[in-house]
Amino acid sequence: MAKTRTARAAGRDTGALKAAEALKLAGLVDYAAGSIVSRTLAKNRAGTLTVFAFDEGQDLSEHEAPFDAFVQVLDGEATLIIDGKPVRTRAGEITRMPANVPHAVQAVKRFKMLLIMLKAATAAR
Repeated sequence: MAKTRTARAAGRDTGALKAAEALKLAGLVDYAAGSIVSRTLAKNRAGTLTVFAFDEGQDLSEHEAPFDAFVQVLDGEATLIIDGKPVRTRAGEITRMPANVPHAVQAVKRFKMLLIMLKAATAAR
């Protein structure tokens, strides 16, 4: 089972993003040996924006969410398992994981991602 830490635990501010400020997403979380580090950038009823850093070999086990989840890989490489189908994704690529569909995340190499979760209007795949 993966160790998960918030950016606050890693010594980072976990506050919301400031308006009118450009930031490098990959620089908002650091890698930690044997862990997954996350920082929530925004959260409201419509969804969340969270940046993650996964050490190589770390994973999130299969689960479902009532949100469409978009994974934008910022660094490294991962395999997303979406409804049983493996999808290899690398830096610069984005993948949609539909709401209410089982999915999992596996770090093939160290990788960072922006997870955008948006409340789904329907459960369509």
